[in-house]
Amino acid sequence: MRAETVVRRRKGFVITLVATAILALSQDAGAQDTLKQIKQKGTVTVGTEAAFPPFEFVQDGKIVGYGKDILDQVVAGLGVKLNQLDVPYQGIMPGLLAGKFDFVATSMLPTPERLQQFGFTIPIADGTMHVLKRKGDTSIKDVNDLAGKRVGTQLGTAAERDLRALEQRLKGQGKPSFQEMKLFTAMPEAYLALANGQIVAAIAPLPSLAFTMKQRPGVYEIVGPAGPDKAYFSWIMRKDDKELLDFINARIQELKDSGKLAELQQKWFGMTMMLPAK
Repeated sequence: MRAETVVRRRKGFVITLVATAILALSQDAGAQDTLKQIKQKGTVTVGTEAAFPPFEFVQDGKIVGYGKDILDQVVAGLGVKLNQLDVPYQGIMPGLLAGKFDFVATSMLPTPERLQQFGFTIPIADGTMHVLKRKGDTSIKDVNDLAGKRVGTQLGTAAERDLRALEQRLKGQGKPSFQEMKLFTAMPEAYLALANGQIVAAIAPLPSLAFTMKQRPGVYEIVGPAGPDKAYFSWIMRKDDKELLDFINARIQELKDSGKLAELQQKWFGMTMMLPAK
């Protein structure tokens, strides 16, 4: 009886191992076939946080912006219908991992943690963080003057990470912490709070600040970079979707080589950007 029980257990263990291996292989194959599935379905589902002008925002009931113009060019190359979902930023990455969309066409900055989870496209725009203040506020001449003051940015973003890093640098210089760090659901809320005097400064990527100042001339003023590091925006997809990533990278590279990407930058930002190849 004991020998028979051992044999059964071993057989059950082997069957479990085989089933697990088959499941893992099928999941991996499914991930790598996302590009093929998109073409077979004739539809690509894309996640976007449409509250980050001028990259992605809603105008007259439609998603528009620099990123949307690029996305239209990518989808044209796929030859499929676009199903673009407007998702709160905090749900973008979990939604992608859960398979709610095929990839994310929202401007994302790479971090070590994100690079472990997602595949990033080649850069589409400069994303270096800068500090914005109300025009004429003489109490803030540079970023060091933010110590002990109320500041804000968008929750769960690289801007929040960089703002916290700035606070640590100020504390390392013997300066006080921020009086308060207000975190908003979307950047337009932070800009409004700044205009209304609820905070004295906001931190966001330079292109976004430039667009905001263009929309409301005479209201804001850029203080300077929030830190020493350059950063660049990309789109993301699941780590195993290499074929899809290669396809999108090729389309973005075509836009760069043809000068179309520079045209879109001039259209939305009023300037062009030097972008690295990776």
